[in-house]
Amino acid sequence: MSDDAFAWQKAENELTEIDTSVPHSARIWNYWLGGKDNFPVDQAAGDQYAQTFPGILDLARLTRGFLKRSVRFLAREAGIRQFIDVGTGLPTIDNTHEVAQRIAPDARIVYVDNDPLVLAHAHALLTSTPQGTTDYIDTDMHRPDTILEAAARTLDLDRPVGLTFMGVLGHIADDGEARSIVTALMDGLAPGSHLAICDGYDVLSPELLQAQQDYDDGGSVPYKLRSREQLESFFTGLELLPPGLVPAPQWRPETEIISPAPQVQPLGGIAVKNR
Repeated sequence: MSDDAFAWQKAENELTEIDTSVPHSARIWNYWLGGKDNFPVDQAAGDQYAQTFPGILDLARLTRGFLKRSVRFLAREAGIRQFIDVGTGLPTIDNTHEVAQRIAPDARIVYVDNDPLVLAHAHALLTSTPQGTTDYIDTDMHRPDTILEAAARTLDLDRPVGLTFMGVLGHIADDGEARSIVTALMDGLAPGSHLAICDGYDVLSPELLQAQQDYDDGGSVPYKLRSREQLESFFTGLELLPPGLVPAPQWRPETEIISPAPQVQPLGGIAVKNR
């Protein structure tokens, strides 16, 4: 069996494990971003959220934009050639490996997620340039040691790595536990490694809070909406790069910032590990 045929067969087997009776955040975000890898239950949950807080569509777009700009910065300006993308989500347009390998075809990317649908698409669609590599780790954020051990099969952890968390840290409600996971992963990476996060808000509107509460009450895995102060704690011990932790569209914009900006914007920042 060819590698492509094997990937598709493995994907088909994994798809049988998917629970389509409960909405899932990765599939809902895929729906908000205009993707087709979602189910009616995800669409219903996404529509309900957007009805209460229409700005969620802006949040999805702004988070995706920060991902692209941060990976371009890491590959082009910071010279990073290795990436760990935690909480990958479903492949859409401009995934981490695509953005990085346009700049550095030899870039190596390890994706981390534990959703069967994401896993199925990862095997089939997260391909690589001939010079580079992509790999997928089927585990969750609660196991940083497992992530590092598996990533070491693809990456050289004695060299700098770009570690990214894009709209996923709220899945861990306890601040201390979430910080310990980020810290454990960064501790396992070499000096010169960078941490990129997009999450949290300066402004939590009543509509956003209500939409999130309705979402959490609907049977989905709850998501904690963090403040700036809570998000800043994830960068403790690292050097935040200019312009610091700012609303995502203001982090090194590549085009003029659209005005008026949405009232609620995710925060984004990148920090470097100096030692």
